[in-house]
Amino acid sequence: MSRPLRVIFAGTPDFAAINLTALLGSRHRVVAVYTQPDRPAGRGRKLMPGPVKRLAMQHDIPVYQPLSLRDDDAQQTLAALDADLMVVVAYGLILPRAILETPRLGCINVHASLLPRWRGAAPLQRAIEAGDSESGVTIMQMDEGLDTGDMLRVERTPITDTTTGGELHDRLALLGGEALLETLEAVADGSVIATPQPEQGVTYAAKLSKAEAELDFRQDASQLAARIRAFNPWPVAWCVLGDDRLRLLMASVGRLEDGESPSAPGTLLAHHESALRITCGEAGDQVLSVSQAQLPGGKAMSVHDLLLARAERLAPGIRLGQLESAS
Repeated sequence: MSRPLRVIFAGTPDFAAINLTALLGSRHRVVAVYTQPDRPAGRGRKLMPGPVKRLAMQHDIPVYQPLSLRDDDAQQTLAALDADLMVVVAYGLILPRAILETPRLGCINVHASLLPRWRGAAPLQRAIEAGDSESGVTIMQMDEGLDTGDMLRVERTPITDTTTGGELHDRLALLGGEALLETLEAVADGSVIATPQPEQGVTYAAKLSKAEAELDFRQDASQLAARIRAFNPWPVAWCVLGDDRLRLLMASVGRLEDGESPSAPGTLLAHHESALRITCGEAGDQVLSVSQAQLPGGKAMSVHDLLLARAERLAPGIRLGQLESAS
């Protein structure tokens, strides 16, 4: 058997911490962790460590939190760790050429998409939003491009019409950890095969923003349902309800029933027991069926429970809207 690898792990959020947990259970040695500087959190805005740092501290692993990896001091510090390989998972800093070339075997990345589709910051959410039928994890040899390196391993998983961003996040994090360990063994014994990414099919996954979470009911029902699921649990899709905001967390495509006519987009139709039915599409002739929602000051809950508690707030005929057209 090949000797264990000396690994530097670079990552910050929960997705990365799940991958680090898998790595810590392997025969390879994590000699250091690189992660983003602590950020203010909570009501007191106290500086708090991220998930990867907390995990590293629990295992007494040295932690480094440079603001940049471009200066000589940071690069010399990393070089002194004498690592065979650097594993990067949702780290949040750009790795310059000097860093990419420092470990003996370079740097590899666990990326939450089927490259070259969805390069960039929010690949799993964009896959759901776009209506993709599958997602996955690509283990990639890093180069100076944006997620452009050669692929070392690919694992796939389906996206269904009930898959949320949170569910796919957790599934891909576990899948990534498994794929990472398989890749490390192949790297260690020299059997890994690097495959260039196809030139066709490149797409970019822009970073998520709160601003794009406001729904426009003029869009098709399928687009709205996909966005709602993609943005659960963050940034959470929402619409105007009177002077408040209604947050929508799970939805599917419905249909107009016998006797119902198209209505202005955003109009609440007669409810089903477990779903809000909202007209959508340019002509208001499509239906968005929402099964989980959240009123201001309340908890996210099934629409069945929401209607039992607050049916008057969501009476048929009320029109949901957007900030600029809420009149």
